[in-house]
Amino acid sequence: MNKPFWKLNENIRASSVRLIGSSGKQIGIVSISDALVKAKDEKLDLVEIAPGAKPPVVKIVDFGKFKYSQEKKFKKESKKAKPAELKEIRFSPFIGDADFEVRKNRVREFLDLGHKVKIAVVFKGRYMAKTNFGYKLIEKLINGFKERIVVDMEPKMLGRHLSAIISPVKKKRGEIKNAETENKKIDS
Repeated sequence: MNKPFWKLNENIRASSVRLIGSSGKQIGIVSISDALVKAKDEKLDLVEIAPGAKPPVVKIVDFGKFKYSQEKKFKKESKKAKPAELKEIRFSPFIGDADFEVRKNRVREFLDLGHKVKIAVVFKGRYMAKTNFGYKLIEKLINGFKERIVVDMEPKMLGRHLSAIISPVKKKRGEIKNAETENKKIDS
């Protein structure tokens, strides 16, 4: 999201505008020169708040206070807009069954919260000759989730890592909230 930009006073280029007074009451459609005179009489600024409207909507305000309140609103909205994060879980190609289950449960938790998950099988030393075990491990993990996931990136070797990216099948907003509250109960 980009921060908004407002035109002020003489920078407003429309010939006529829809004017809103400092009290918030609509005055009507007036010429830009009349609107500027009214703003100067009140010792306030004329701010274009809806440039796309026909005619553009302008408001008489104290620009400092207006800008502060708009930036506060912008920050609040940007906090709400939470992108899906990419979480990474690492495996060894010869991982034990108990460790595999622990990591599989962690992948499940991330998926339930709506995050994408990067599965990375890390090969060290002599393990590089046995990459087929890594492919089998990722296939086993993906088959364990079947209909709950979408494979965004098929398993492929990236240096010493065999990586795949999975994401949850899109859920309704209520289901994600329920998963978050269940996980909070489990954590406490």
